[in-house]
Amino acid sequence: MSDPVLQVRDLVKHFPVFKGIFRRRAGSVKAVDGISFDLNAAETVAMVGESGCGKTTAGRAILRLLEPNSGSVLFRGKDVTQVDQTELRELRRYMQIIFQDPYSSLNPRQTIGQIIGTPLLLHGIVETRRDAEDRSKELLEKVGLQPSYTSRYPHEFSGGQRQRIGIARSVALNPDFIVCDEAVSALDVSVQAQVINLLLDLKDEFNLSYLFITHDLSVVRHIADHVVVMYLGKMAEKASRAAMFEGAWHPYTQALLSAVPRTQPGSKRTRVILEGDVPSPINPPTGCRFHTRCPLAYDRCSREEPKGHVVGVDHEVTCHLYEDRTERLDLIEAMAAKS
Repeated sequence: MSDPVLQVRDLVKHFPVFKGIFRRRAGSVKAVDGISFDLNAAETVAMVGESGCGKTTAGRAILRLLEPNSGSVLFRGKDVTQVDQTELRELRRYMQIIFQDPYSSLNPRQTIGQIIGTPLLLHGIVETRRDAEDRSKELLEKVGLQPSYTSRYPHEFSGGQRQRIGIARSVALNPDFIVCDEAVSALDVSVQAQVINLLLDLKDEFNLSYLFITHDLSVVRHIADHVVVMYLGKMAEKASRAAMFEGAWHPYTQALLSAVPRTQPGSKRTRVILEGDVPSPINPPTGCRFHTRCPLAYDRCSREEPKGHVVGVDHEVTCHLYEDRTERLDLIEAMAAKS
């Protein structure tokens, strides 16, 4: 197997919190606190979790739209966190992002032709504005829009059409890697299906790799090759799609999966209800960050931070239960069977 397109190792991003008149630092928001995963060529890794768990921050830190505090992000053999601005600009041609909000991610003062065509001129893909206009029309056709729309402005389009324009802009430079930051969450369900199918078609046509950030596990089942589950800035579990949906091991992942609607008549499941609220990322719990809501937590969980444990082929879980190998492991297997 060839080397991964993207290798993320121990990525950390904290935001300082200031208080008082003199703006003294009172702490930090631990948005992303040491996550690691790989992304192979022409594959999709879905990053899932509750709102506020650090998914979007992780995606933007990988692209260096936010400066990470520590860790490494290897893309095409280069550490994105260490390159200077000139090299970063060159790499950005091959790393793109589709933003969550299709209403605020497009410049209202530019035409669609300018929005898609300007990056082509800046990176030297085309030489003239006429060439950029022609290429913009081709890309609009690929995403299911009329070529004549290049002369229109963003306010003239619906949310689904705007997201298609954002997708056209993201593939304009022939990138290798795209971060899809909740790319369909702001759209109607029927439009979501169209955009997801479009992303899959473009992935095959351009040999793209996606980091697909979402909270919708139904979408993950359809689009992902591998899944990374995050909780409060930490990785709870990562596995292939099949391993994740056939037998998730972490109690948090099992709770997420139990909430996914099932369409098969007569299928039964036991709903796992998590008690309490998500703790503050400014002052996260000691030990395992999930222990305050975990139905299987015991004394060690509040004292020690768990390490990742391999529980199968391409399947890793961050939980003390798999190190202790006590009778509690039988309990978590039973929960997996019920979910």
